[in-house]
Amino acid sequence: MRGGRTTVAQQRALTELWPRYGLPYSAAALDLPAVFGRRAPRTLEIGFGDGANLVTLAAARPERDFLGVEVHRPGVGRLLLSLEAQRLTNVRVICHDAVEVLAQQLAPGSLEEILILFPDPWPKKRHHKRRLIQPDFATALAGCLGAGGVLRLATDWEPYALHMLTTLAAVPGFENLATDGGFVPRPDERAPTRFERRGQRLGHAVWDLAFRRV
Repeated sequence: MRGGRTTVAQQRALTELWPRYGLPYSAAALDLPAVFGRRAPRTLEIGFGDGANLVTLAAARPERDFLGVEVHRPGVGRLLLSLEAQRLTNVRVICHDAVEVLAQQLAPGSLEEILILFPDPWPKKRHHKRRLIQPDFATALAGCLGAGGVLRLATDWEPYALHMLTTLAAVPGFENLATDGGFVPRPDERAPTRFERRGQRLGHAVWDLAFRRV
């Protein structure tokens, strides 16, 4: 779990706004219609950072419900402040490890979309085992998506992009949406994340992937 300085405003949000938007981790599957008070398509963003993309999507698509999972508490606090400022009601947050959330809290087929944008590439070979996208986790992602649901990923680290492409292509039930079996164009609706902007300043290219549950 990453550390980092939590500002006074972010700590206030974690204390005062968490009861409105936060969901505690537990080993029981969430009743998502009850959580959101309605039945609607659902998007999960894993590792939302400061929440900029999640807030942008939730504001633009009020007919859809959004669930964010992040372990970085300052980022969670910043997202909560943005949700309050824009008075959004279609977002809930879990501050816990995504591997356990997928395994315990999300029922099979309960999501229409999953976003994983610029996960840590762990570039050194001895650290590759720490990468989020591994065969078992990819299989868990597929299990949480309903038929026709889409997993979208992005990275500015080409070796990790190729690793994700190979790993996801081997998962039964996933179909690559790229017609050539490679990468897809950048979605217009994605707000540039802090990591994406940093990569652009450094001259990095970005690789987007999209796989559909079939």
